[in-house]
Amino acid sequence: MAVWDDLVGQERVQEQLAAAARDADALVTAVAEGEQGPDASKMTHAWLFTGPPGSGRATAARAFAAALQCVSPDRALGGIPGCGFCDGCHTALIGTHADVQVIRTDLLSIGVKETRDLVRRAQLSPAVGRWQVIIMEDADRLTEGAGNVLLKAVEEPAPRTVWLLCAPSLEDVLPTIRSRCRHLTLRTPPVAAVADVLIRRDGIEPERAQAAARATQGHIDRARRLATDERARTRRATVLKLPLRVDDVGACLKAAQELIDAAAEDSKQASEETDVKETEDLKAALGAGQGGRMPRGTAGAMKELEEKQKRRKTRTQRDSLDLALSDLTGFYRDVLALQLGSEIAIANGDVRDALDRVAQGSTPERTLRRIEAVVACRGALEANVAPLLAVEAMTMALRAG
Repeated sequence: MAVWDDLVGQERVQEQLAAAARDADALVTAVAEGEQGPDASKMTHAWLFTGPPGSGRATAARAFAAALQCVSPDRALGGIPGCGFCDGCHTALIGTHADVQVIRTDLLSIGVKETRDLVRRAQLSPAVGRWQVIIMEDADRLTEGAGNVLLKAVEEPAPRTVWLLCAPSLEDVLPTIRSRCRHLTLRTPPVAAVADVLIRRDGIEPERAQAAARATQGHIDRARRLATDERARTRRATVLKLPLRVDDVGACLKAAQELIDAAAEDSKQASEETDVKETEDLKAALGAGQGGRMPRGTAGAMKELEEKQKRRKTRTQRDSLDLALSDLTGFYRDVLALQLGSEIAIANGDVRDALDRVAQGSTPERTLRRIEAVVACRGALEANVAPLLAVEAMTMALRAG
């Protein structure tokens, strides 16, 4: 399979990246032979991939990184780099290539220290590959200070270093950085294309794949999780019952608390095993004695790890809440479609009775206000409002809306 096979519904972006990879290969080959590279090249040292959640920003970046490292003999005969089978492609895709570093964070932000370490690495020549490639999957989480550190590296790049930054939108990246990157916009993949990849790659039976792709409105990772994880399906079913429950103040407050509790439980389950392993590994590295007794002078390192784990739990809880709010937005979007007489692209057909009840019991104007309440809750969470307060305000607005 070619490196582009998992890039779903992004034909235009794939063409641009393939052309750039071809020019990048020609440039490296020319330099190796002591010649001058092509005058007009589609390759550049910094790229910015933007698009809605689930569009495949990180997938596109990883596929491009693999194509840049492709060593297939076919490319020398005019083929497009990115065969998917050679050592360069394979190791880049599975994350073991020495010259491809993928940066993602399960914390709320990427700080100055981590970014400085990246910038230092970016100054090195490739160890075994054709390019030094750094993929930053969460460029929108750079702090202002970290962004300023990265700016210098993007302004003055090493000759064979490529930065691949991913963010939801241009506005999520410092203007000074985005102005120095080539920008590619990805779209939400069609539902049929997402279902096809779930069937073809993950072996999911067609009916379930179609239902998951439709319910998540083209979000590839969420669709895979919904199709394969019974707990995810249970969580979604619970969230989609909420619009029928917020009929008085007590019910609103109870529903809000249940959403928070579910997010906290998700966070606990996701982090518990990782936290224990990290703690044990650090204790061993610091020379813990029998009974777990720590050497003197190591308390600071343990405290730093605890703070990191606490921030990660906060991020995981917010992500879980955001997923629930996305499901709620999709529910009310379907309600609005029914109120306006449209049956096209109903995402939550499996709860059609609930959609009909809410649609018949309200007006399009009220539905729009409810959607605005969900969006406002997401904004409040991003602004670090206490989660319970933000969700309680939303559920009250869903009742009053």
